[in-house]
Amino acid sequence: MSLLPVEQAQSRLLQTARPIIDIEHLSLHDCDGRVLADNMEARLTQPPFDASAMDGYALKAANAAEPGAVLRVVGESAAGHGFGGVVGEGEAVRIFTGAPVPAGADAVLLQEDAENLDGKRIRTTFPVTLGRHIRPYGQDFRQGDIALNAGTVVDFTRITLAAAMNHASLPVYRRPRVAIIATGDELVSPGGQPGPSQIIGSNTFGIAALARAIGADVIDLGIVPDDRIMITNAIAQAQTAKADVVVTLGGASVGDHDLVQSTLLAAGMTLDFWKIAMRPGKPLMVGSLGSTHVLGLPGNLRSAVPRTTSCQARPSTFARPHDDGPSRRAARGERPETGLSARKAEPKRSRRATSRKFRQTGFVDDEYLRPVRLPDRPAAACARNGDRRAVPDPDASAVYRPRPH
Repeated sequence: MSLLPVEQAQSRLLQTARPIIDIEHLSLHDCDGRVLADNMEARLTQPPFDASAMDGYALKAANAAEPGAVLRVVGESAAGHGFGGVVGEGEAVRIFTGAPVPAGADAVLLQEDAENLDGKRIRTTFPVTLGRHIRPYGQDFRQGDIALNAGTVVDFTRITLAAAMNHASLPVYRRPRVAIIATGDELVSPGGQPGPSQIIGSNTFGIAALARAIGADVIDLGIVPDDRIMITNAIAQAQTAKADVVVTLGGASVGDHDLVQSTLLAAGMTLDFWKIAMRPGKPLMVGSLGSTHVLGLPGNLRSAVPRTTSCQARPSTFARPHDDGPSRRAARGERPETGLSARKAEPKRSRRATSRKFRQTGFVDDEYLRPVRLPDRPAAACARNGDRRAVPDPDASAVYRPRPH
């Protein structure tokens, strides 16, 4: 069998990936890193009322269009304890962030823009405009809105959003199960004392960490000696555990003690390809055993758990072909050979053109809001209209600055 180019080997490996279809319902505490299995609708409207975005005074904007208006304070509205009356002409209600805006009021005056006259009256020191400092009913989402789509990788922002939508649990795809079998008479577990002809078996731990990093559950079947019966038993254990992928370490070459491939073939494995045009890592084996994918990695440390640089391809390309991970993309139903997502790629532009446009307008893109870091603000995604939106935007990397109109 001739050596397969690395790009073709990777493509063939990814083309065999199949979506995980088993669904679990997990509490929000257990959903981080999982792939959402269904569209999620909001079970309520957020905010459920016009809410104050600041501490201050709720009033009629027409009563305070110019500074110097004197208004009578007739009550208070706090978060969880709204004002039950109606704001009339010449009246104001003391209000706090998150509190319902009382009936009759259509703006909020910042408390620092109000002069307290006698505890019962205020004088405005700043003009008030209609809707000022009010988060309107349903600004974040409305009941029935689909705010989380199937195929989304759940992270802390999506968990926050799901909780705000009144979901205590989410349907997610189960994690892919990856069984790891390290083979070789020469291997000793870390912490043990190797004999004169033995070494420490280290590759299992690196491959296990790599598998967990891309969202898999790991089944560590330990170190198996160079013995056909024991290798066969380990393969049977992986199948009993319903592993989606079996990764073997070592025994992948053609030496007298390299028994992995022949044992797998005897167990019914269909060999897709073996040996690729890459060093180290030439004796890479890919096949299938029923519905289980088989990935055979060399036992050499630099071959199995290598460094990846900009100039060199390594077998980690096959254990983790893309940063997002084939298991996650397959679970999302994306094309495995490309990892394409629903988001449309933005056109590339030169760094100079981008910088020039930002200096001129404060924005980079004419069609979409772009995240920009504001002075003295945390680099957390907060929202359209500055930071007035309560629910984090999952796709932003900094605070959104509203586009001028």
